[in-house]
Amino acid sequence: MNRNKFIKITALASAGIGILPQLSFRSFQESFTRDQLIGKGNKDIVGNTYTSKMQKDTSEAFQKMKLAASEENIQIEVVSAYRSFQRQKEIYEGKYKKFTKQGLSPMAAIEKIIEYSTIPGTSRHHWGTDIDIIDANAKPRPASVLQPQLFHGDGPFCKLKDWLTKNAATYGFYEVYTDNANRKGFKYEPWHFSYAPVSIPMLAAYKKLDVQKILQEEKIAGSEYFSEAFIGKYRSENILDINPELL
Repeated sequence: MNRNKFIKITALASAGIGILPQLSFRSFQESFTRDQLIGKGNKDIVGNTYTSKMQKDTSEAFQKMKLAASEENIQIEVVSAYRSFQRQKEIYEGKYKKFTKQGLSPMAAIEKIIEYSTIPGTSRHHWGTDIDIIDANAKPRPASVLQPQLFHGDGPFCKLKDWLTKNAATYGFYEVYTDNANRKGFKYEPWHFSYAPVSIPMLAAYKKLDVQKILQEEKIAGSEYFSEAFIGKYRSENILDINPELL
């Protein structure tokens, strides 16, 4: 770890200790396994449901943030939290089959999928540090809640968005896929936040993996089209072109 990265993580940890007295440097010094980084097992995941499963430090910080928001009549609801490799594989391969059956070429199908969905083994949701959130108090509730326009203008989640912009960083959470015209990769997701004190070191560990080899070993549908050039571009744009606060 270089000096600048160490200083950044140390600062995040110091901020976190004020919120979470039990938060220690264990999180930042831990060795992450291959399976943990690609969503095939994580001993630090707590919670029993699809929307409550998170890495334990993340879960504790989220509860603090949720309580603070509730004081302003915002009920933060998690739509998606920890997602296993197998679940992401089901999502990805379901779309791959659908798009190829509609007549798209394998590569065209893959490019369409990765506008919003990750290739299994590459999702930040595998780490238990990332959450998709809305305001459960917002009325009326749209049928499809994860749409950018709902968080702006007169959208039902504008109050939540404004509150997060002002307060999320206090609890260690940062928007991942920002509304930056120069950013490439996944489209803008105002609902997707990451707990930086843990996700930053996990990303650092993830960057050391041979992603192309892993995806081919796991026999992901269409992985024969994951050339070195494709993976290089995907890594640069979809994995690393994110909010700089999370790098």
